[in-house]
Amino acid sequence: MISGYLQCDCSAEALKVFGNLLGDNCVRFDEVTLINALTASGRMGFLDLGKELHGLIIVNRFVLDVFLGSSLIDMYAKCGKMEDARKVFDKIPDRNLVCWTSMIVGCARLDMFKEGIELFREMQLAEVVADAALVASVISACGHLGALDQGRWVHAYCERNGIDMNLSVRNALIDMYSKCGEVEKARQIFNEMVKRDVLVKRDVFSWTSMISGLAMNGNSDEALDLFAQMEMSSDVKPNEVTFLGVLSACSHGGFVDKGFHYFKAMSLIHHIKPRIEHYGCMVDLLGRANLMVEAEKFIRAMPVQPDVVTWRSLLFACRSHGNIELAELATNKIEELEPRKSEAQILLSHVYASASRWGDVSRVRKCMARQKIQKKPGCSFVEINGLVHEFFAEAESLSQMDVLYETNMQIHNILRSEGFDSDFLGHQ
Repeated sequence: MISGYLQCDCSAEALKVFGNLLGDNCVRFDEVTLINALTASGRMGFLDLGKELHGLIIVNRFVLDVFLGSSLIDMYAKCGKMEDARKVFDKIPDRNLVCWTSMIVGCARLDMFKEGIELFREMQLAEVVADAALVASVISACGHLGALDQGRWVHAYCERNGIDMNLSVRNALIDMYSKCGEVEKARQIFNEMVKRDVLVKRDVFSWTSMISGLAMNGNSDEALDLFAQMEMSSDVKPNEVTFLGVLSACSHGGFVDKGFHYFKAMSLIHHIKPRIEHYGCMVDLLGRANLMVEAEKFIRAMPVQPDVVTWRSLLFACRSHGNIELAELATNKIEELEPRKSEAQILLSHVYASASRWGDVSRVRKCMARQKIQKKPGCSFVEINGLVHEFFAEAESLSQMDVLYETNMQIHNILRSEGFDSDFLGHQ
């Protein structure tokens, strides 16, 4: 009964049956029962119940094999507790592919992409061969980090180990190469999916990843041409995410009229109701085109309540084009939705600074100090020799910080020898 409810995606009902089982003194549960209960708890995000189930495993002295262990890892991961998942993972004596997959996919789900890639490296040392599902997750993590060398290595790993290059893997590769700036390689994989010897047909995710990849790499015209091909295809129809890529292409290309054309076509032709993200794209489109008044009117006419991202798009445009009045409006709206966040205040101070209104800059900074608002340090990733390094602004605890400073000084010395003045160097 519990398993049947889970297969029908009825986790709450599964847990009710499990509760009835616990109240029946004539029936004892076993490991399989607990695996199903853990699965239901993870899907529902019930961490406390999951911990109680973990306690039952210990009290009843069940062996923490790969089946129970993987279920525990998956439950903790879905509840956002990767540290607890790792503790369980380390206690499993003979970890198999399912255990590794539960950990790596759990990291990816929580945007812990660097940790997921590091786990995949550990898995190689343990001589466990991945499958297509795990590879797709690792490739996606590489894309999010911009770790091109890692992504290329995983691509080669697939070919070396004969891993099925199924639709999920190919889509992940298109997305990864696009995010890493290798749009031609992404296009090659996309084009290969129509060859006779390739038994993988493009789906909506294939088209969407390629359109979005072209848009993010500045190929707006090509992105829109590809969308036109998609519209003519009888095999697949665009979805909400596809139109995010299309509107992004219009925004980056400065195609205001085309942007409104596609925005209207969503509902009129494709019968897709625009979401808040689509309205945000339109605000970004108008802001980039310096149509600030039109952007404000568009926000006020939206049939849905503008969110923080929408107002932040307007604020970014105000910073670029020096519109102080609208910047103040956007900042106030952001603070109403997200009080005690620093980003809006900092952007507003930049708008004041660009207009040489130093009194207002000082006022905003003092207000931030009184409210004890601190700017979150900027974070960047860089891939060096296949390793992803994470850097925070003003951090001094990195083991290679002395090397960075020495390299920086060498660059300054070279620039100075080439005739650049001290004022130029001071700005770098």
